[in-house]
Amino acid sequence: MNARPLRLSTTSPDFEAELSRRLHWSAETDAQVEQVVADILADVRVRGDEAVLEYTQKFDGLAVASVSGLELEQRELKNAYHGLPVQQREALQAAATRVRAYHVAQKRATGESWSYRDEMGTLLGQKVTPLDRVGIYVPGGKAAYPSSVLMNAIPAQVAGVEEIIMVVPTPRGERNQLVLAAAHVSGVSRAFTIGGAQAVGALAYGTKTIAKVDKITGPGNAYVASAKRRVFGAVGIDMIAGPSEILVLADGTTPPDWVAMDLFSQAEHDELAQSILLCPDAAYIEQVQQAIDRLLADMPRAEIIARSLNGRGALIHTRSMQEACDISNRIAPEHLEIASDDPHLWEPHLRHAGAIFLGRFTSESLGDYCAGPNHVLPTSGTARFSSPLGVYDFQKRSSLIEVSEAGALALGQIASVLAHGEGLQAHARAAEMRMKR
Repeated sequence: MNARPLRLSTTSPDFEAELSRRLHWSAETDAQVEQVVADILADVRVRGDEAVLEYTQKFDGLAVASVSGLELEQRELKNAYHGLPVQQREALQAAATRVRAYHVAQKRATGESWSYRDEMGTLLGQKVTPLDRVGIYVPGGKAAYPSSVLMNAIPAQVAGVEEIIMVVPTPRGERNQLVLAAAHVSGVSRAFTIGGAQAVGALAYGTKTIAKVDKITGPGNAYVASAKRRVFGAVGIDMIAGPSEILVLADGTTPPDWVAMDLFSQAEHDELAQSILLCPDAAYIEQVQQAIDRLLADMPRAEIIARSLNGRGALIHTRSMQEACDISNRIAPEHLEIASDDPHLWEPHLRHAGAIFLGRFTSESLGDYCAGPNHVLPTSGTARFSSPLGVYDFQKRSSLIEVSEAGALALGQIASVLAHGEGLQAHARAAEMRMKR
């Protein structure tokens, strides 16, 4: 099995066209998926628990008498945590501690209310309050990700969300103990063993057993992504995520084996994942390719890695590190590694990325699990205008305005002129009445 990422050079006359073709990923969901999801959501909206039960039995093979039979008790989450091997339990707790500490700092920096009074005594400000209830979707069965529980539930908890409802599919009753333990350490309020579009519908519309939430976050398959897209507006969502991505900016000073493995770390997700290397050193790029050839055979997911690298991977020779930074900004990757002796030299030139990993010792995988910042990141170039999941996603802001008598006189004159200009006389008179005092 060979993995041969596309080799490109910025000096090639067809570089731009080749790069565009390699970056292209269609986010269009299969029409059949869309129709299935539309039918499930409509059914859940009308029949509630009854529909959720039917789809859970159909897709996950779980037959119970009521949706309450699909709810996991807090005792089971706690028992899952205490039943883990000591090494797993300590690693989970250490990761949760770091993730929580980061989001507490984030809340202090961006999530507090503020106000001030101007020279007329008018109070102006912003009131920050948490959402009341959120739902987090967590992949289940064999594709179980306890790290997703930490990254979605902890910032919601830090933000002050009162109720966090987790949904996780458990095909044929297969419950991952790490996922349940992660729910315990993350402060999940309620957990249900349901998944798919029916779980998204239950969270978005509410049923007799599952309360309607204000926002749904978390990753899922094409059916989950389609369902989240369709319920947006009835509830908030975090994002519609595409395939995972990594872009490595290398100056040739990092061991090539390390860079090859970092490219593997995203390629092993699925064949649509994208791994790109940008480097001004042609000899180093060849060393990375040799490392790929040497290391691939030992990877349990070698077949998936090979398909990903062959179909969407690229090793790009640039004229300089500066040019590499410019190309990176155009791509706006989900994960951006600066594999350099002096990463802080290049970081100021990088504007668009979900997360930036500085220096040779900062592997993307540390960010996925335990560094602290959130691993739910914008993909498919949306880092140009989107941010990682954070405390701010579980808060809302209300403007505060308290106008003094002197302020009503001064501001009323301005508002009156503008309101008359817009032909909105009631607006103008409401302001003018307060000026007559």
